[in-house]
Amino acid sequence: MWLIIGLIAIVVTFVNLYMYTAGKDYKLAMAMGLSFTALTLCAEYSLVSEWVEVKDWAALEDVVPGMERALWFLTIVSILLNIAPILLELKGKK
Repeated sequence: MWLIIGLIAIVVTFVNLYMYTAGKDYKLAMAMGLSFTALTLCAEYSLVSEWVEVKDWAALEDVVPGMERALWFLTIVSILLNIAPILLELKGKK
């Protein structure tokens, strides 16, 4: 589930950037991109929680360390890409 939501977050983020470059209102797409990013993190946390409940320590040891770094990186990139239009507008007004 987290993979599907994550892919939606990526697509909506690029829609956000496209709408900004096309001169259209991008704020809804920006909010959706950030929202789907948050939902991706929640879905991943739920998966890890399930593994803890069934005591699947092998899955936790294999997946969690790498996923932690990936989720941090992708979340930071998502935030930066989604707020880039606002920052560019602020820079353009100066």
